[in-house]
Formats: sequence, C-alpha cells, structure tokens
Amino acid sequence: MRLLLALLPALALAQTPPAAAPAAAPTPATAQAPAKKSPAAATTQAKPATVATPAAAAATAAPGTLATDDEKTVYAVGLAISRQIAMFNLTPPEVEILKRAISDSAAGKPEIELNAWGPKIQPFMTARMAALAEKEKAASATYLAKAAAEPGAIKTDSGLVYRELTPGTGESPKATDTVKVHYRGTLTNGTEFDSSYKRNEPAQFPLNGVIKCWTEGVQRMKVGGKSMLICPSDIAYGNVGHPPTIPGGATLTFEIELLEIVAVKAPVAPPAVVPPPAPAPPPAVK
Repeated sequence: MRLLLALLPALALAQTPPAAAPAAAPTPATAQAPAKKSPAAATTQAKPATVATPAAAAATAAPGTLATDDEKTVYAVGLAISRQIAMFNLTPPEVEILKRAISDSAAGKPEIELNAWGPKIQPFMTARMAALAEKEKAASATYLAKAAAEPGAIKTDSGLVYRELTPGTGESPKATDTVKVHYRGTLTNGTEFDSSYKRNEPAQFPLNGVIKCWTEGVQRMKVGGKSMLICPSDIAYGNVGHPPTIPGGATLTFEIELLEIVAVKAPVAPPAVVPPPAPAPPPAVK
C-alpha cells in the first residue's frame, strides 16, 4: 500500500498533459492498425516530405511500442502499480476510472480532492480483500474435499490434508527443530509460486518459524521421505495472502522432501575468568 501511494503521485507528476491523444492507451490491435483517412482528407493534408529528426520520429512512433529504455522503465512502473493494486480486485470499468484519474492528475484537473477521499482507500481495500478471500475459499472447497479423498490421505483437525509420497527411514523432527528440505509450492490451479528445486538449493529453517501447516505437517515426516501437504488458508497465509503470488484465502499444495534435521550447535561457553591472586599482606612492623 505504501508503495502504491508512493508510485501514483510520482507517476502523475512525471507525466505531461496529453496534446491530442485519448486518455486510454489503445489496444494492441489498434496500435498495429494505422488510422484510415478519406481521399479528401489525404488531398487536403498532403505536404512536401520533410526529414524527421530523432525527436520527431520518437514522437510519431507507433502507439503501444516501447522504443527506448525510458519508455520501458515507465511501462515497468505501470506493472509495479498493477501488482500493488491487485488486492483491490478492480473491474474493467474501475480500471478505466483509475486511468482517468492518472490522466486528470497529470493535467492538474482532478475531479475530487485526494485529502477528502484518500482516507477511504484503506477500508475499501480491506473490504475488497475480504470478499476476494471468501471467493477463493469457496473455490478451494472442492479441491480440499478431493484431496482428502485420495488414497492414503489424512485430514487433521486443523484442516491439513497430509499424504505420504515416499516413506522416510530417519527420525521425525520436533517443532523446535531446524530442518533442511526441498519443496515445491503450487496454487489450486497448478500455478507454481515457489520452488527450492528451481533455485537448486535446499531451504533450511526452524520448524516453529513457518506457516502452521508446515509446522504440523513436517513433524509427521521422517528424514529421507517425501510428502504432500494441502494447506487451507487458515493454516497458511490467511485472508491477506502473500501478494502478488499468493491471493488471500488461497489453499496451497506443497511437495516436501525432508533431507535432514539440522543439529544446532551449542553456543561455545566463554573462557572462565580466573580471579587475580590476592595481594600479599604487608610486612610485619618490628
């Protein structure tokens, strides 16, 4: 949210009022097709050819193309803003209102006062996130029921669905242990959002320092084994999710391979302080 509020004013200040172009960017299809002109208009507007300067060529470049590094960077700003506002779950008409607000701000002619309506943004976002999370939970219900019905699956009181894929032969970790694992995480639609395999590096963490689903599920495993954890949002990332990769209310599936229970080295005790010898008594007076 802070990034969003920081980016939007910056983007608005960086823009200049449009000359004669429409506020909304054209669609890719429109960008590729040159506008048609009538023969009369072509005759009236015909002028001797002139040599275009680099600036003029850039100004007349086909709409929608990203010709320079600056243009691509500005486009990246738009992508960053898009990720930040995903939690608002805007409809297409609302996206058009957002575009209009940016153009109006750039022209110095906003329709409303930000100071008056800005405080309404947070409750609006909270309500939208809650509605989106409930929708995600409802969509996940069938997935969870199907996963719980798989052969060998165990559904616990917390809602975790646990299924062993490859039995392990080592010890099972405790919640206070540190473990080393390989894992892959996916959404219910199969989208992979994280993978230690892709990074080619196992993950290591204290088992009581991760989501509840992992704390509970990995304790059921044995070293050398591989299991699947299906985690409802209540024991994963809740209604907030982990934007932009994990939506609020999302059920997550993890394939986890328990490689090792990491032995935590005991802290080295500091060397004992040897007190200095007591001073010798003064000589006796004769």
